[in-house]
Amino acid sequence: QVQLVESGGGSVQTGGSLRLSCAASGYTYTSECMGWFRQAPGKEREGVAAVWTSAGSTYYADSVKGRFTISQDKAKNTLYLQMNSLKPEDTAMYYCAADVRPCGGNWYFTYRFPYWGQGAQVIVSS
Repeated sequence: QVQLVESGGGSVQTGGSLRLSCAASGYTYTSECMGWFRQAPGKEREGVAAVWTSAGSTYYADSVKGRFTISQDKAKNTLYLQMNSLKPEDTAMYYCAADVRPCGGNWYFTYRFPYWGQGAQVIVSS
């Protein structure tokens, strides 16, 4: 089992920045793919970014490329999402997720991730 706890959410104005953290505990050495997802009210959960933890490869949704950066601190078992140039459409609940299998072309599929955090709210005002 892997436990994930997000932190760092909050409210910012358009153009601002936030950094989300995801602290992992439990069998963290089995988490080959870790990702960030978000869900806005009335919308489906969507993939934002992911990292293949052992290879270091990163994946991003087109909507956040160039603005968001996913990173990991293996010593701290922590995943980060640095979010810059935030827009109102980035407003959502952000979730951290982990999977024992490596990331691949289906990194953004929610069904492949068995472990999820409780979420962190991000609100971007115009």
